[in-house]
Parts: sequence; structure tokens; C-alpha cells
Amino acid sequence: MAEKKIVDVLVSGGRATAGPPLGPALGPLGVNVLAIVNRINELTKDYAGMKVPVNVSVDPETKEFEVSVGTPTTSALIVSELKIEKGSGTPNTQKVGNLSMEQLIRIAELKRSQLLSKTLKAAVKEVLGSCVSTGVTVEGKDPREVQKEIDEGEHDEAFSKSEA
Repeated sequence: MAEKKIVDVLVSGGRATAGPPLGPALGPLGVNVLAIVNRINELTKDYAGMKVPVNVSVDPETKEFEVSVGTPTTSALIVSELKIEKGSGTPNTQKVGNLSMEQLIRIAELKRSQLLSKTLKAAVKEVLGSCVSTGVTVEGKDPREVQKEIDEGEHDEAFSKSEA
């Protein structure tokens, strides 16, 4: 059996095309590029407007393929949650949005499988770090202040709701 060919690409959620980077990577494998593109778009439609890591595994003999989709970057999830164009170019001085605690926890839950955190609380603190670098406040406060509040147990009620 021939070894599977793996193609890793970053695509716009729900908007992959047969052009670069997919077409040139998949074309030489002799597969139905459109079928793969359609499958990718189907799997990434919930991530519209975000760059999504996609892995396509192709068996060159049978032309069968599998598509697996990763989770967008934390900052892409923050930007999407706030429905803004992009993070702040000068995060220390210019704030571009404000997340609620619920939105923050939802992003942490989406990313949790790829984070190093063992608990949801730790995952939220990792996401807060991305808030700092994208110029986003949480509940109107600096993310670092919210991290301290989490350490002090101030938001425990919000965590117990989402873990129920």
C-alpha cells in the first residue's frame, strides 16, 4: 500500500478554493480537487472569516481522502467573537473590543483541546493572555486585572455554570 500524502494548509473558513494553496498541492496527486474543497468548506463553514488549519490526507492509489480541521488561533476566535476586522496594532494604547466573561469562557472551551491547561480556569487565563496582545478588554477591564480576579476566586460562579 502506498504511503498517504499529507497536505497541511491554512484556509479561510468556508471559503477554500481550487486555487492556491490547495490546487497546486492536491492537483499532482490526481484527486478530485473540487470534492476536497467542498468537503473543507463544509467542515469550516462555522469559522467564516477566520483562517483555519486544515489537514488533507490522500491515498495516492485509491484517491480516497480524509479532511481534518484544526481550531483557528485564539486571537482569530477573539476577533470573530467581537465581530471586528483584526486585533489592535498598538494593544497597549488602542483597545479594539470588550469581551464578556461568558464569551471569554466560550473561546477557552473551543480552544481547550489545544491548550496546555489542565483546567478551564487555566485555559481562560491563557485566552486572557491573547486578549492582552490583541488589545481587547474583558468586562471593561485590562485582561491582566481579570487574571488576578480569577486567581482570587472572583469569577468562580461563571466557571461553575459552564462546567455544569
